[in-house]
Order: sequence, then structure tokens, then C-alpha cells
Amino acid sequence: MSPSLVDALIQRSKKQPDSPALIGDQYALTYGELAAAIEQLSAQLRAAPARAIALALDNSPLWAALDLAGLSIGKPVIPLPFFFSAEQIAHSIRDAGIDCILTDQPEQYHKILAAAGIETDTVLTHIFKNNTYSEIRLRNIAAKTLPAGTIKVTYTSGTTGHPKGVCLGADTLQQVASSLLAATCGKANDRHVSVLPLSTLLENLAGVYVPLLAGATCHLLPLAEVGLSGSTGLDIKKMLTALIRCRATTTILTPQLLHAMVAAIEAGHPAPQQLRFVAVGGAPVAERLLQRAEALRIPVFEGYGLSECASVVALNTESGRCMGSVGKPLAHAQVKFAEDGEILVAGATLLGYTGDAPLQPGKFWPTGDIGHLDERGFLHLTGRKKNIFITSFGRNVSPEWVERELTLHPAIAQAAVFGEARPWNVAVIVPRGNSPEIIHAVNQAIAEANSVLPDYARVKYWLPAQAPFLPQNGQLTANGRLKRAAIWSLYQTSIEQLYKEKSDDDLCNSDSISMAK
Repeated sequence: MSPSLVDALIQRSKKQPDSPALIGDQYALTYGELAAAIEQLSAQLRAAPARAIALALDNSPLWAALDLAGLSIGKPVIPLPFFFSAEQIAHSIRDAGIDCILTDQPEQYHKILAAAGIETDTVLTHIFKNNTYSEIRLRNIAAKTLPAGTIKVTYTSGTTGHPKGVCLGADTLQQVASSLLAATCGKANDRHVSVLPLSTLLENLAGVYVPLLAGATCHLLPLAEVGLSGSTGLDIKKMLTALIRCRATTTILTPQLLHAMVAAIEAGHPAPQQLRFVAVGGAPVAERLLQRAEALRIPVFEGYGLSECASVVALNTESGRCMGSVGKPLAHAQVKFAEDGEILVAGATLLGYTGDAPLQPGKFWPTGDIGHLDERGFLHLTGRKKNIFITSFGRNVSPEWVERELTLHPAIAQAAVFGEARPWNVAVIVPRGNSPEIIHAVNQAIAEANSVLPDYARVKYWLPAQAPFLPQNGQLTANGRLKRAAIWSLYQTSIEQLYKEKSDDDLCNSDSISMAK
């Protein structure tokens, strides 16, 4: 975060020192106490011989205070999501040259580090208010040269087994936070409740930086308290209860969380009455779901962004809303289109990826999404340029990655995975036989593949293919690549029927795997 934003927070603490800034489940920090905490934690982090600091903590005021402290002294901060697999965490540590991890789950991290052959140098225990956390210093991690000015590295949810680290600068974060503050009409009497992990850039930026700039209050409760587990587990009653208890005026949801909220309220659960702005993003939102939310008077505003553009690019707002669009580009964002309709964005983009050469500033970033602006200036998305799909929880999945894991097993000859804008993924599988023993072996094979995949990439149900994918039937290229559009066209009706039959039962949690009948 740029010094000007930190300075703005310090100035806010002088104007309203006794106003609540961060509220957790066990303690709260006023603006005056937050400013003091940033100063205290900054001194602690400055003294640590660390090049790059990872945050691996549950949502809490401590997470936000450590993040602000790290950013204020100019050391790169790298949030590590708990929904990453152990392999992805180890990759991120090495990829960014992380040599210090701050975590409230030291036992879990010691296991991950040991399994990855990463040596621990020193472990310190710190107490902040009612939070105890560990500072784990790592010994055998090679230094990595990050692009000049990198202040935050955010890892995507992983379009392959190895997610890429997006390096962001202070000015970029400032630009997006300022644009969001203006677009959402942030107010000092707002009460924002975080239901997404703070390791998610969208929640980190829009759920902490923006409310604090407005002088508002952030409720940062443990994820279990707001009903979240992993990246897909959800107890919607807990989430709604937290929003009601905290008298939330703003919150950020993925489409799947909005779906769960709408379904629960339609079924009779009390609705949060004081919400004025519910931002929804991370994946495409069905227009029918937005209509259902509107009928319940839930003030939903769909937006669009990506990590490479520091999260939010466009957003519907109270003053400008068009259902079916992702809103107008924010004040900082410049949008144009390639000849094939790909959306190109400039104004606040990444400095580069970890391990790659720095990017030239000012260039337009190719988003990989296809879209257009209408005559009123609203941005519409019409498709994705590549095969990557985004689940309804906002997680990026490369189907090839999952399919590779599935076809490692002898029971599975071929597999095609689908899950765009859905809460769980479906595979069309060509088994090596059709006996009951083979069907059981396929279920076992999927379970084994799921055990090494993060939860958002796992396969929930599968359909047996009517025939192998072959060049002769138009489902395979000559060099062996799946023709996804052709496969989808053949199995679309069966897959959509499967989602219709199973989604309500499996909305929250289930680890079972089965073949669709």
C-alpha cells in the first residue's frame, strides 16, 4: 500500500481515534489502536531478517494489521490461501522467495514444510491482543528478484497445478481502492462484514482498504464463524446470522454464496435488513439469480476484475446499474478490445509475474475474456478466450490439469471436465470397460485424484461417455486434444440435468463421488 494511503489511515486515526476500525470475534481495534498496532508490528517486521513475508492466518483484525504493517515498511506481503493444496503452498513459497511465514496454524505449516523439504531456521511466538501466532523463518529458500516496486504478491487460485504469482505495486493498489471508494459511495457509518478469505485479493482490497479509507468498520470474523470452510464448504445459516448480528451494510459474495443466500431467504430464513451494497464477482452471475435477489430486495451489484488488474475493473453501482452487464469501468481503468473481442485493460495492472521479466508500464493487459461495451458504457462479458473455466465460487480451473490427474489411473482412458459457473465439477469419462468392477475402480480413481487436488478442482459426479473421444467422431483433434465444444454439445443436456437434480442437495458439502445414472 502506498505511503499516501497509510498516511490517510493515520490521519483518520487522529480525526476519529475512538471509532471502531476492526472488529473480530474476541477483540476490536479503534482507529487510534489500529494506528498504534501498525507502528508496533512494523517495528517487529522491520527487525525480522526477511525478504518476503507470507500471511497464513484466519480472518481477524491481526491479519489486517500485519498486512498494513508489512506494506507500510515496503516488504512484499504474500497472502497464502488455506484452500491451496500443500503442493501449491510449497510452490508459492519457493516461487516468491518467501523466507518468513506468519501463521496461526503452525502445526499445519510445519507438516507442509517438512513434506516439501523446506528447512525451518527460527520459530518465534508472538501474542497480539488475544491472538497467538508464529513467525516461522525459513532457511533454504533462494532469494527471488521481484519486479521493482512489488509490494504485494497475490497468487491466483491456480489454472494449473502451479498458480502464478501476480506482483502488484503501491500505486496500483491505491488507484483501485480509491476508485472503489468513490464507486461504492463508502461512508463512515458503513459496517463491512468479510465472508471471503482475506487472502483473496478482492476481499483484502475492497473489504479492508476501502472501508478503512472511508472511516468505516470492518468485521473480520474467523471463516468458520461466517460459515466458510475450504473454498467451497458453506453453512449459509451461519453466514446470514453473522451478517444480521453485525448489522452489515456491505459485503462481498461469489455467485455461489449469493445463490445460497437467495435460496435460504426464499425458504424463510430472516434476511439481513441493513445491507445497502452487496458486491458480487469472481465468476459470471446468472441473470435469473440477480432477478431473484432483486425480488427479495437484496441490493446486489455485479462486478468484474482479475488479479492482474489488481482485482476490480468494472462494477455496477447505485448510480449506474445494468442487469446482465458487469457495470461500467472504474475511474482508473481504461478498456479497449482486440480484433477478436478480447477485453484489454490499462490503468492499474501488474508489474509482472514472479519469475518473469518485469512488464512495461502503461501497456494494455489481455484479460482472456471476450466482451463489449454497450452504447451506455456498460461492459458485457460474452465468453472466455481459453478453456479455463471459473467455478461459481470464483476459482479458476484448467480442465486439462484435472484431466491429467484423472487419466493417470488405469481405469480411466479419457476424461473431459466441465464446471463453468457451477459449485462443483463434472467429468465425462471413457472407462476402460463397463463392468461393475470398472465402475467401482473409476470412483476410486476419482477419489485418488481428488486427494491431490485443491477442493475447487475436484470432480463431484461423472458421466460415462457414449463412445471414446476420437477424431472420427469429431471429439478429438488429430494431435490428440479434446474438442470441448463438440463434447459439451453432445453431453450438455445430461450435464445440466445432473446439476438441476443434484445442486440443491449438494449446495453446501459432500465428499461423495458417484456416477450419474
